[in-house]
Amino acid sequence: MKTNAVLTILVVLVMAAHGQSPAQAQMPPSMPVPVQQTAPQITPQELDAMLAPIALYPDPLVAQILMAATYPLEVVEADRWRQEPANASIEGEQLTSVLDQQAWDPSVKSLVPFPQILHMMDSNLEWTERLGNAFLDDEAAVMDSVQRLRQRAEAAGKLVSTPQQVVSTNDGVVVIEPANPDIVYIPVYDPMVVYGAWPYPAFPPFYFPEFFGGVIVGGFGFGWIGFATIGPLWGWNHWDWRRHHINLDRDRFGALNGHRPPPGGVWQHDPSHRLGVPYRSLGGRSRFGENGVPSGDASRMLRGYPPRVPAPFHPANAAGQPPAPARRFPPTFESFGPGSDARAAASRGHDSRMSMPGYGAPHMWAPRGAIPSGHGSRR
Repeated sequence: MKTNAVLTILVVLVMAAHGQSPAQAQMPPSMPVPVQQTAPQITPQELDAMLAPIALYPDPLVAQILMAATYPLEVVEADRWRQEPANASIEGEQLTSVLDQQAWDPSVKSLVPFPQILHMMDSNLEWTERLGNAFLDDEAAVMDSVQRLRQRAEAAGKLVSTPQQVVSTNDGVVVIEPANPDIVYIPVYDPMVVYGAWPYPAFPPFYFPEFFGGVIVGGFGFGWIGFATIGPLWGWNHWDWRRHHINLDRDRFGALNGHRPPPGGVWQHDPSHRLGVPYRSLGGRSRFGENGVPSGDASRMLRGYPPRVPAPFHPANAAGQPPAPARRFPPTFESFGPGSDARAAASRGHDSRMSMPGYGAPHMWAPRGAIPSGHGSRR
């Protein structure tokens, strides 16, 4: 006992000689000194650059995109499913019926009638995942960015009501709705034109023109591509811009969600649809727990590799026949090989590469210029 006491005194004296307190000297060596960790905050400039390609879409579509972006692997599944020949031609009420067989979140299902949007998100997974993470971390900041961009487009004289859309402003809040309830028109535009002089040279806006080929851009800097609305898949969400959240029609949401209504009337992220994709920020991890740590297969699949252990997947059959056993991801997913092959496939159509400052990872940026030919209905 005396020996231990003497050793303790010696340790205290030695530590004091080196400028350390007795409390530090008595701390057990196995106890690490806590390190203060803070989640990096994304800047308004970075948010504006990310949201520039979609901020001028109709309100319900912007909401669907942001919600679906929090489930990036389900976006991948839905896009690859939609590209299957048996599924590509399904439209209208039949599409709603077929989507009932899928376990995707309602926000993802509701993007299936917009195949160009779905394909744009799948082909730019880094952008999609970062957009979803930003929305999870700070819905208010993302919504403020959308409004900031819309106000900038209005000030530039580009955002106005047209036969395709109704633009209204109430006490600084800019709302965009379809002019015809039966048709949703998506604007096709160059962010470097419609927002006026872009104010952040270090953060040029994202731009994905190759997914809307053949659209003619008019005098206001917009072209249009039209899609018929499908009742159950459209209009089940509404923005509350002032309170910074998305209101849900609980009954309609529940009908799309396997007849499981949401816990409340305001959208909340459902980690069960995340499929193991990691939450990149400390804020996301603190809110959604260790489910944010990706499984090996989730990390592989997000980067284009096939899963090691296939899980059941039941692609819809347009002829109404019972689905045959299949992998959770359709075969087209496996066409994206490892390494450079996967990255090249994800960035097809992009001629230039730039690094987005502040992110520390390469991003694919589409070049500004003429819109090449492509697919999709046009109005």
